Amino acid sequence: MTIATDTATPIRVRIAPSPTGDPHVGTAYIGLLNFLYARQRAGKFVLRIEDTDRTRFVSTSEQMIFDALRWLGLEWDEGPDVGGPYGPYRQSERTEIYREHVQRLLDSGHAYRSFETAEELEAMRRSQIAAKLPPRYNGAHRELTAAQIAAFEAEGRPAVVRLKVPAEGETAFRDELRGAINFSHNNVDDQVLLKSDGFPTYHLANVVDDHLMRITDVIRAEEWISSTPKHVLLYKAFGWELPRFWHMPLLRNIDKSKISKRKNPVSLIYYRESGFLPQAVLNFLGLMGGGMAQPSEEEIVAKGSSLKQGDIFSLPQMIEKFDFKRISLGGPVFDLTKLKWLNGEYLRALSPEAFFQALRATVFSDEYLRRIAPLVQTRIETLAQFGEMTDFFFKDDVMPAPEVFVPKKRTLEETLDFAAEQLAVLEATPFTAEELEPALKKLGAEKEWPVKDNFMLLRAILTGRTASPPLLESLIVFGKARSLDRMRRFIDAQKRLAATRR
Repeated sequence: MTIATDTATPIRVRIAPSPTGDPHVGTAYIGLLNFLYARQRAGKFVLRIEDTDRTRFVSTSEQMIFDALRWLGLEWDEGPDVGGPYGPYRQSERTEIYREHVQRLLDSGHAYRSFETAEELEAMRRSQIAAKLPPRYNGAHRELTAAQIAAFEAEGRPAVVRLKVPAEGETAFRDELRGAINFSHNNVDDQVLLKSDGFPTYHLANVVDDHLMRITDVIRAEEWISSTPKHVLLYKAFGWELPRFWHMPLLRNIDKSKISKRKNPVSLIYYRESGFLPQAVLNFLGLMGGGMAQPSEEEIVAKGSSLKQGDIFSLPQMIEKFDFKRISLGGPVFDLTKLKWLNGEYLRALSPEAFFQALRATVFSDEYLRRIAPLVQTRIETLAQFGEMTDFFFKDDVMPAPEVFVPKKRTLEETLDFAAEQLAVLEATPFTAEELEPALKKLGAEKEWPVKDNFMLLRAILTGRTASPPLLESLIVFGKARSLDRMRRFIDAQKRLAATRR
């Protein structure tokens, strides 16, 4: 169904993920909303890669983003891999465009160069905290003279470029879900626009790209509301028309906190590798926010009780019936129990052949089995022993008992604390044996945990036993997303058990 709009301007929306790790479920959630908005209005859905944060850049992440979104069925009309009339679609390839626009801001007096060192900025922050003031840039370099700028440049000091926010007044904008929003300039910082390395910050690149790519509607998470005044000021400084802003409610954990990897798996790779069907994940994300209209009594009767009050619907049905005016501003709860139920409904609806093919495409794929087989080939005497040796690769839960994972002369509390340290190392380390082994050994040396106890604990958490195929190779085959999830679930479960024993 195509929905009429109140403007003759062609609708264009975008998502702009950063390639800093595994693609996030939040990217898929916002991506789905943009996709629906575009398809309902015969518009264009654009994928832009925001890769200007070079300190967090992960070279393999961009392709993972492409693969994960396509796995869900969210195809884009323009992007780095498909091209389009407003490219390039990677921000790292647009640096000259940003520098040109920064110069325009400097020339017009809407921005200025700031030469503070990291030490000076830290001292500024500490003094503000000591004075019980919110830490923010104090504008010390807003009005430097040409001579002062020349002196700093002669010292070889690197400079950033900052937005010159008006000292008084306020900035107002309209949020399509919330109405008018006003921000006093007292609460808007002189944001860095161009970093000393020549790369733009999100704020500058976001506004320049959205304008040049003719984005009509900015549909993003509500955490960006506080940044929107800076963006509005930039649009006005350039003399550009504002897009419409839609700030979507954040995904929440069961306890209503912002969704995080500490309480829920957030990697789309985890859901794909754990055997969730893409149509179930997409359906679940479509439930977030309440935009789907409830079915009529006739539809419920026609589809039977499995409809579960309208919880099950396809992507074409979302395009037909999703209504942005129905979105609730209360944070939608990312309930993993409900997602598993929903996935089960989809699995049971498959034909036997389709179910078999789904198994072969994921947990029993040729690729996965080929990676597991060499790890056990020299350890078994019959092929029937393969299952006994490798069951942990296919189980969802392998929770070991304390007698399996607590080393001698260690307490349960000490062991769980060290497991949390292991988890942090696994999160921060590239998932290769060459990187993992020294990182884990370094942790053991720092915490005075012998290699035997260190690796035995990790083996017990991953496999549920004290003997298994090679540990590091097993971790790599099992995959980072599922390994981290298994670690987190183990630590949380053991802490809950320990609390009940007190």
